[in-house]
This record gives sequence, C-alpha cells and structure tokens, in this order.
Amino acid sequence: MSSTSVLADVPLFPLHTVLFPDGLLPLKIFEARYLDMARECLREQTPFGVCLLKSGGEVALPDEPSVPEAVGCLAEIGECDVETFGMLLIRARGTQRFRLLSHRAEASGLLVGMAEPLPDDVPLEGNELLAKFGACAEVLERIIATIRERDPDSLPFAEPFKLEDPTWVSNRLSEVLPIALRARQKLMELPDAGARIDVVHHYMQQHQLL
Repeated sequence: MSSTSVLADVPLFPLHTVLFPDGLLPLKIFEARYLDMARECLREQTPFGVCLLKSGGEVALPDEPSVPEAVGCLAEIGECDVETFGMLLIRARGTQRFRLLSHRAEASGLLVGMAEPLPDDVPLEGNELLAKFGACAEVLERIIATIRERDPDSLPFAEPFKLEDPTWVSNRLSEVLPIALRARQKLMELPDAGARIDVVHHYMQQHQLL
C-alpha cells in the first residue's frame, strides 16, 4: 500500500483498545452497524479501521457521539464464527497504521473516515538501542514461553514470531505490558522502532522486569 494514497470511506470501529500492526484483535460483534460492516469487509476482503476512543462510548448514543483518536490501525478479518443468532465472533489482525483526515457518521451510526496510511517504522540504529532491543526481545521470548506453558491456546500473538524484528518486538511488548491506554496509544503513534524500544525498555527497567 502506498504511503501517499488516501483511503476513502474506511469503516471505523472505535474501541477501548489500541491495535498495533501485526496485533491480534478478537471481537464479539452484536450491534447491527458493525455486523453489516464485518459482513461487507468479509465479502469485499477489505479492512476496517480500529481507533482508540477519545470520548464517547463503544455503543454510540444519539447525544454522545463516539470520537476516535486521529491515529489508528487497519484490521483485516482472519477468522469469523457465528456464536449465537445476531452475534459474530471475529479475529482480526492489525496491518498498517493510518491517520484520520476526516470522519463522518452514516445514518446507521457507523463512523466512516478518510485515512492516510502511515509509513512503516524508521529502522533501528545505534549500538545502545540495539542492546536495549536485545534485552526487550529476551523478555518477550520469556513471556511467550510462560504463556505457552500455562495455556498454549491463549497466546495473544499471531505466528510467525519475529523476535529479530524491533518493530514486532516493541509492538508486542506495548500490547502486553500493563500500560495505560493513552500511553499505549502514544507508543503506537511513534514513527520509529527505536523510540518505542527506548520507552518499553525504560518501563521494564523501572518495574524490574529486565
């Protein structure tokens, strides 16, 4: 996807969560507008946009619109299952970050946006950051091994595990560390892997996880 192309009419799903590229997002969908959105995305094989809620609720009310953060992540539906009538269980995966240029609410209440895809992370450079990355990758490897041992079906990450990729490692740690949502949003927005590695490394040092 070209970083200069603008995506028109991207259906938006504002949530109390932050989705990162390559992140997994299991969702239970029951609202009519999101059921329609998911069916269309599956039919057309198109992504939807996930944004952290800035204000308002996940279930929008007429007098309280859902306001999304300006930077979000595109999501592609990988698996879909019908649990009960009127409810879809989907498993989506983050692909590329985007910046909302504008958005509007359709008659159904579904938010639709014009989005500009953001470029991939600036690569990691410098011996100090490479050392911090190595330490972060080791912690993540331990986390994955612990979860696998305890409950292999509950792994919050999709394979393949890219433990040699600073973007993948910093994104996965940003997801699993107990960080406040607004801070997680800021981490997702950072344009280079080095800055994200620096922040998560500092956090883990502070909390004696290294």
